Amino acid sequence: MRYLIKFSYDGSKFYGYQKQPKLRTVEGEFENALYSINNKQKTRIYSSGRTDSGVHAIGQCAHFDLNINITEYKIKCALNSLLPNDIHVFFAKKVKADFNSRFNAKEKEYYYLINVGEYNPISRNYIYQYNKKLNIKIMRSAIKYFKGKHDFRAFVSEESKKNNYIRYIKKAKIKTYKDIIKISFVGNGFMKYQIRNMVGTLIRIGNDKLKKDSIKKILSGELDNRTVFTAPSEGLYLKRVKYSRRDLIEKKI
Repeated sequence: MRYLIKFSYDGSKFYGYQKQPKLRTVEGEFENALYSINNKQKTRIYSSGRTDSGVHAIGQCAHFDLNINITEYKIKCALNSLLPNDIHVFFAKKVKADFNSRFNAKEKEYYYLINVGEYNPISRNYIYQYNKKLNIKIMRSAIKYFKGKHDFRAFVSEESKKNNYIRYIKKAKIKTYKDIIKISFVGNGFMKYQIRNMVGTLIRIGNDKLKKDSIKKILSGELDNRTVFTAPSEGLYLKRVKYSRRDLIEKKI
């Protein structure tokens, strides 16, 4: 039986999502828990996407297969009893046998938090402590260049080799809450470091290191992507993953 789970995690104490030998990862913790649940059988878990070291998730999703007969509620409870307290499963759901949490994802939403006020040691692992003023007006004008369908090759890590770098960004906006800036992106998919590089470029525009139309020029290749700055991981959150109702046995999550 295939199950889809929705869960959150505090990424500050993990070496990223993907399992790595002798390192603490989100995937590794899940597979250890599933080994106990699934009658001591090695059980793979497949997420909607992998987050980097230090990145957090509010609504991450993943699927796995079990050989035992167990209810959705008991799966949730069993996982939460075995997982560390910086991971929490909201619920589990039976899905079609061919469902894939990564390839069936229709839309993802991420946001990034920046503190432009006084340094805060309490939130240093959860909000990027930039601690300098930024020109929000010009950043709001510049972020519009990211919207639509583009080849985002220039905003992707060089180690991330893809056959296709074209992605569609449906929404891109900036909100402020006193000294905290929240930058949000909704799109059909994002690649390694893409959001952190987009945010970093917006920061450079906001501190007058780059001009407002630099995003347009980087996307077109007119401006060298070495001008791109990678924002630190701690401010980034995966908020939600959206699936089509048809892809699930019951209603969507």
